Amino acid sequence: MDTQESTPLIPKKKATPLPKFQLFILLWVQLAEPITSQVIYPFINKLVSELPITGGDEEKVGYYAGLIESLFFVTEAFTVLQWSRWSDTIGRRPILLMGLFGLSLSMISFGMSKSYWGLVISRCLAGLLNGNVGVIKSMMGELTDSSNIAQGMALMPVVWSTGATVGPILGGMLSNPYERFPNTFGRFEFWKTYPYALPCFCVAGYCMFSFLLAYFCLDETVKPIESQPLLQNDNDSNTSTPSTPKDAQLPIRDVLTPRVVTAVVNYSLLALLDIALRALQPLFYTISIPLGGLGFSPPIVGLCLGAFGLFSGLYQAFIFTPVYNRFGTKNIFVTAMLTFVPMFALFPLMNLSARHGGVNAVTWAELTLQGILYVIMDMGFSCAFIYVRSAAPNKRSLGATNGLAQTSISVVRAIGPAASTSLFSLSLEKNILGGWFVYVVLVVLSAGALFASAWLPTKLWEVEEDD
Repeated sequence: MDTQESTPLIPKKKATPLPKFQLFILLWVQLAEPITSQVIYPFINKLVSELPITGGDEEKVGYYAGLIESLFFVTEAFTVLQWSRWSDTIGRRPILLMGLFGLSLSMISFGMSKSYWGLVISRCLAGLLNGNVGVIKSMMGELTDSSNIAQGMALMPVVWSTGATVGPILGGMLSNPYERFPNTFGRFEFWKTYPYALPCFCVAGYCMFSFLLAYFCLDETVKPIESQPLLQNDNDSNTSTPSTPKDAQLPIRDVLTPRVVTAVVNYSLLALLDIALRALQPLFYTISIPLGGLGFSPPIVGLCLGAFGLFSGLYQAFIFTPVYNRFGTKNIFVTAMLTFVPMFALFPLMNLSARHGGVNAVTWAELTLQGILYVIMDMGFSCAFIYVRSAAPNKRSLGATNGLAQTSISVVRAIGPAASTSLFSLSLEKNILGGWFVYVVLVVLSAGALFASAWLPTKLWEVEEDD
């Protein structure tokens, strides 16, 4: 495969300078989502195990924890497309502000919940009120052009990785402050009653600060339209009469072009495998060694997950753009998909090494290798963003295209945690393949997903630019 791929996103002309201040605010707002989603990972399994719903059965924790992790994406799938469509019409800022408000409210509710159904309602609220991720990708496409899109899009996984670093560290270090910090928080019974409220409150505070920053400093990138008709596709296609074809908002059926479907399907497969891996990691790290895990405490789980995010973010920030310019979009995406096979295979190998004398140097070496592979895999998301952006039929439909992509991502991210953690628990309960059946399934799925990337073009599609 030709590594010097010719693509309109890597032109010969000098790159346009990025609007740094606006990008800073946009990425600051984006950081709220990975922090809110990742902060619960270090303590969610322990939290669920302390609730009466499991009946004290450690093997059932995976079922209920996986459901909590999935609910955000289940509910987001119902609303994210509509939020993105509205952002094409009324502007991006109002939707971003509503999303930040929803995240703040849901995190406060999650920290104050004392029942399983309270946790369920809190996560559902976060998904229903949050359409930010699709809108942020649309704004990134509007703040950049064909000469600097790779630089801009490369920053988004960096932010996610930063959130994936900060979130677990906050969740691990600030959980149960009544016992961990007796000289300060130990004086207040509130923190004993709500042992996981502190990390949730900290994240809610970040979301509110982001709300204020976006309200006062973020510029709108879409001119609101009050009465622009959609393109109408009657039986006679010649009857379509948009007033401004290039700038018209298309109905969903016209956005679903073959190239949009191709980009979205590949993006979805990447996200499905990624979220399955992310859901398994805290469960595998927490579960005891005899049951197939590593038996780490919540602070160690947080540090491990944070390290994954930290190294991935550094690589994306400093290495991705020259690697992208050298090897091109498709080569990087295919390589990213390839890494899932060894990453999933390393889970049982880590447990095998830990069964002989506990977690040892071999176990840590395997964990490090998995982290290196994860860093390589994470480059695939930047390429997926670029593919989706270039697949949009026109600029006015960029929000709808990203909304469709994010709806699909929300669906697979809803399925992924529940499916992978439930399969993990089923493998243990039924002792299927020694409890390792879940990894066999995911390795096979990873190999199958690799074939879908063959449909992606080597030369990127071109999105119509506004005049």
